Amino acid sequence: MKTLTLKLKAPLQAYGNEATFGRRTSNPYPTKSAVIGMIAAALGYDRRNSKIIDLNKLSFATRVDQPGKIMSDFQIVEYAKNANKKAKKLTYRDYLQDAIFMVAIGSENSDLINEIHYALRHPKFPLFLGRRSCPPAGPLEIEVFDNQNPLMVLQTMGWQAAEWYQKKHSNFKAEIVYDASLGSNDNFKFQLRDEVGSFDQRNRYHNYREVVSTYIPMKNETKWHAETVHDIMANI
Repeated sequence: MKTLTLKLKAPLQAYGNEATFGRRTSNPYPTKSAVIGMIAAALGYDRRNSKIIDLNKLSFATRVDQPGKIMSDFQIVEYAKNANKKAKKLTYRDYLQDAIFMVAIGSENSDLINEIHYALRHPKFPLFLGRRSCPPAGPLEIEVFDNQNPLMVLQTMGWQAAEWYQKKHSNFKAEIVYDASLGSNDNFKFQLRDEVGSFDQRNRYHNYREVVSTYIPMKNETKWHAETVHDIMANI
């Protein structure tokens, strides 16, 4: 299997889970549907392109390297109650602030991964991290791995959190959420509703998929941490 990783970072990210007219919350990590949407945009697919459904076949895993904090915004929405009178309502949107995630997609079809890699480097449509108001913080950082599945890659990849965050969290454990078909199911298993059914705005819906959650310790490899450990050891 060939695997491609994406480092997702931005001032704000948002990955919808439950949405009502009054409030839209965010999943604490990237959803598969959000990443598929970004890939579809890069490939130039419109919302009703049937090829989007085929992207559900990609193996998927995500790792929370820097959880970020919830930030809530509000908007006053004006809508028509009837032909003669309009109403206004206060609505809320939740975002993940200063978060960093590692996402991995995999396929036995190497040509497909290569096509996605090229498209993410040369996207046909603008890319965003969950919502249009959340563009990536610069060009996407992408790596490709041969003969490894997404879970294997994220289990061995170094910690990608910002240096300031690593300084504050020396004993950090990163959550990995991955397709149940990728590895051991001894960990917590649950259903996540983030498989694309349709992106068509007239009939948008998602299906459930089975995922597994686990935590792995991350090694702090920042210069600050290495020098601090050296100084401590020298004074013992």
